[in-house]
Amino acid sequence: MKAEATEYGDRRVYSVGAFNRGVASWLARLPTVWVEGEVTELRRQERWASVFFTLKDPADGACLGVSMPRGRFDALRLDLADGDRVHVYGRPELYEARGEFRLRALSLERFGLGDHLAALERLKQKLAAEGLFAAERKRPLPFLPRRIGLVTGNDAAAKRDVLTAIQTRFPPAAVLVGETYVQGPRAAGAVIETLGALSREPEIDVIVVARGGGSFEDLLPFSDERSPGARSRSSRLSATSRTRHSATSPPTRAPRRRASPPASSSPTWPS
Repeated sequence: MKAEATEYGDRRVYSVGAFNRGVASWLARLPTVWVEGEVTELRRQERWASVFFTLKDPADGACLGVSMPRGRFDALRLDLADGDRVHVYGRPELYEARGEFRLRALSLERFGLGDHLAALERLKQKLAAEGLFAAERKRPLPFLPRRIGLVTGNDAAAKRDVLTAIQTRFPPAAVLVGETYVQGPRAAGAVIETLGALSREPEIDVIVVARGGGSFEDLLPFSDERSPGARSRSSRLSATSRTRHSATSPPTRAPRRRASPPASSSPTWPS
């Protein structure tokens, strides 16, 4: 389809719609290709005609949006999860209404284990061999905590959820909040530093490390190898909580106990 331009003197100007149609028409002439990457942010709804996910290059972080007809995706029965490495066969296209470039998938094959998940599995095995996940290391949480430390992000929904849960279940308890980065390259070191600072505070009965849900990449800082060791060495009891569940990372196994999401857990201290 030829994109029509408007003449302004010696200048040819395309409307956004015309420009997008022209680019989409050019992309439609490209051949089908195989693309390899890791699945992230998989989104599937019964009312949607297509399934959407992001394909990520673990080498440099480059990302590519992918869509696939839901019926074709479901027929493959791959049971994909974030971090799975796949080969996607499809054709590049432009969603004209939003100008979004993506790959329209025609076929999809699982290819080994994603690099991130493989690294996490190796880390779990290493920490398990060191005894950090042993049941005998998990001390019981206090029935009525007097002073609670909270490691969480600044202005985080998780902070509001946990504070609300504490105020509801343990009104007399005092809470000392340590705000820190919970996402991005500085998050792992910042969480560990804040945990150490709260551990040195007097009369802290338990420390809760909390953040909300997020994409696979958002939660990677909580799988840093230093985090389980720091929690294990802490003289204070620690528990982890997320406002919605996601894949369990090594640090969530190393604490003394793991808490249910505050918004959904029963009115008892962490399960």
